[in-house]
Amino acid sequence: MDKSLPFRLRKLSATEPLPMTLLLLADETTAAIEKYIHHSDVYVAYADRISDPIAICALFRQEDDIVEIKNIAVNERYQGQGIGSWLLSEIKQLAREAGYKEVVVGTADAGYRQHSFYLRNGFVKSGIRKNFFIENYPEPIFENGLQLKDMILFKASL
Repeated sequence: MDKSLPFRLRKLSATEPLPMTLLLLADETTAAIEKYIHHSDVYVAYADRISDPIAICALFRQEDDIVEIKNIAVNERYQGQGIGSWLLSEIKQLAREAGYKEVVVGTADAGYRQHSFYLRNGFVKSGIRKNFFIENYPEPIFENGLQLKDMILFKASL
């Protein structure tokens, strides 16, 4: 990551337009995003000297002490520079400050790169939502040559 680019995270207000291009990097359809986005706190990350957001996350209060990352994405141009890890660190800090005890996130069963990313950032595997991608998306979704079926859950204690 270019250390000369300080990053900042800003919560979007309910009236601001959503950067759907970023949200669609982490979710397959606008319809799927619409199911959770208006019940989530949406944060966008900016870097100095870059006017457009470089990353996004949507956080959903699952229980009084558990927040779920419903969407997290880094603009493809900036991936591989540590911004996703920085964003997870910021999410954990926000969650701690809000009194949450745990952050959970789910990703596709064939999303091996994402599995590794969450494990590297202090998450542990915590469960499976069986047939999630079969039941929640009208068309089959493929990743790494495999049809997505289950959602693998990860959690981080705060």
